[in-house]
Amino acid sequence: RYFMDWKNDVDSYFTIDATEGTIATNELLDRESTAQYNFSIIASKVSNPLLTSKVNVIINVLDVNEFPPEISVPYETSVCENAKPGQVIQTITAADKDLSPAGQRFSFKLPSEASNKPNFTVHDYRNNTAGIETRRNGYSRRQQELYFLPVVIEDSSYPVQSSTNTLTIRVCRCDSDGTIQSCNVEAIFLPVGLSTGALIAILLCIVILLVIVVLYVALRRQKKKDTLMTSKEDIRDNVIHYDDEGGGEEDTQAFDIGALRNPKAIEDNKIRRDIKPDTLRFTRHRPAAEDNTDIRDFINQRLQENDVDPSAPPYDSLATYAYEGNGSVAESLSSIDSLTTEADQDYDYLSDWGPRFKILADMFGEESYNPDKVT
Repeated sequence: RYFMDWKNDVDSYFTIDATEGTIATNELLDRESTAQYNFSIIASKVSNPLLTSKVNVIINVLDVNEFPPEISVPYETSVCENAKPGQVIQTITAADKDLSPAGQRFSFKLPSEASNKPNFTVHDYRNNTAGIETRRNGYSRRQQELYFLPVVIEDSSYPVQSSTNTLTIRVCRCDSDGTIQSCNVEAIFLPVGLSTGALIAILLCIVILLVIVVLYVALRRQKKKDTLMTSKEDIRDNVIHYDDEGGGEEDTQAFDIGALRNPKAIEDNKIRRDIKPDTLRFTRHRPAAEDNTDIRDFINQRLQENDVDPSAPPYDSLATYAYEGNGSVAESLSSIDSLTTEADQDYDYLSDWGPRFKILADMFGEESYNPDKVT
């Protein structure tokens, strides 16, 4: 009887007939993963199983050409814009997953549909390498940046296996010596001789100019809005205000009532603040109001002058006139027109004002002042 000496999992790939001793495969074999198998077979006598012998069996797996050759590494080559015809831009090699026998040869060529294109060609050196050569005088990135070149590779085993591999060729800008300077995508749109730094500087200057223009327009609009104010927007009042405390009754020079009676003193140099004056306008001379002028006539007179005055401000102007008018029995109670000394003053008229002014008449009358009479 024949049987296998099971020692490892490799023995499961084969089986043996116990009577005939025929060895057969139990699973599919792959020379690329295991090229040789080594196991033992034991033979024993049927009449006496204790009589046995062992022999080692070595099985070599023969190669079958089942894989096509391919380019050894994925190439992405480049070509200069100023390339000349016949210039070699890349050398390629091939590799086969099969365990190629000695003397295996690979051939390189273009497919039939690509052989008529005049851009690039493949030159087979017949030493398992090939060169990619140019067939044009110069290339333009603006017209086409990338070229895809199909290459057919065949082996010399039986049956012949072949594959088509595609090379990517990028057009780049080079100097006169053929040194690549730029292959970036954005470099396509740059003028010849203009670097990326120069382009950034130009863009920065353009941005600065745009910012300046926007700020200038914004300031012009703001200025125009401030100068062209409507009467509804400008609600300011022109209030004539005097903040002079004076020195009391004896000080007759601290406050000048003439400025109130004659607004000309403050209107001579008044210029409109809401618009830019075209020319300097001179206000006409206004006569000062007399002391005996009635207040109604005085106000009407000023009102008419302002109505017909084209240089008058468009907004309301509040002017305060400290004029008491005529007809007061007590005349003026202001200390402005008081006499210099109390001896020159006459207070006899207080007795004619009635009982409400009796105390003042007793205090400032001709009779001497007696505090006991004051209640």
